[in-house]
Amino acid sequence: MIKIKKRMSSGYIKESFVDRSEIFKGTAQKSLLKKLKSHSGRDRLGHLSSRHSGSGAKKMYRVITSLDKVGARSGVIKSIEYDPYRSAYIARVELEDKQTCYVLAQDKLKEGSKIKTVESEENLNTGDRTRLFNIPVGSQISDVELYPGNRARLVRSAGSSATLMAIEEDYALVKLPSGEQRKIHKNCYATIGQISNPEHSNIRYGKAGRKRLMGIRPTVRGKVMSPRAHPHGGGEGVNPIGLKYPKTPWGKHAMGKITRRNKKTNKFIVKKAKK
Repeated sequence: MIKIKKRMSSGYIKESFVDRSEIFKGTAQKSLLKKLKSHSGRDRLGHLSSRHSGSGAKKMYRVITSLDKVGARSGVIKSIEYDPYRSAYIARVELEDKQTCYVLAQDKLKEGSKIKTVESEENLNTGDRTRLFNIPVGSQISDVELYPGNRARLVRSAGSSATLMAIEEDYALVKLPSGEQRKIHKNCYATIGQISNPEHSNIRYGKAGRKRLMGIRPTVRGKVMSPRAHPHGGGEGVNPIGLKYPKTPWGKHAMGKITRRNKKTNKFIVKKAKK
């Protein structure tokens, strides 16, 4: 649920928050935390490789895994927690051997819910993890592996879900949130259900300072720069960019240009993503 606070200043007039009243209020488990060094968008040589990033509030990384990776058959959710490094919520799970781990939380999972790793088509519920060939066609899935035995890479952001379209020989046809339809090996693991925090996309940040706390620095439009700093720069007053298509500061296509380079996996893409 989206929560709007009453403010006295016009700077806050559109600020909104996700209601976290049901989220765990305590501290995270220290044994599952790790400190990540902030590089502020710079590579190992100190050159900017990612613009508009830096600073931000201090935070600790939560080590995320999945039941199949820790070899657990089942577990009980002890708490649904906020993760500062991702848009989705995470769940602290107590396994059969009393060990604990963090996994991505699916929507509608609560404290006390049971999740499990399943090797058959029977008794599949939200939060259960199994191989693609065990999942009924048409189901919503998330946290999907791209290659068998590798870690989950697809459909992990807040409110996202993919749809299992078909199982054909050794591959499953999966429709991703972008609209891309892709073949994924049927032995890959996926989790039943939609990722938690579906209201995340409806948040209005309201002020610049809130974005700075997230580590996002101000973005300056190319049109207001000088021609030496950006291809869109120069001119007097409000002018168009004067180019056939928008460009990056380095003169490359900024919109509409396909930048995909990995041609080896093109055979697995049945339908390209929507523009």
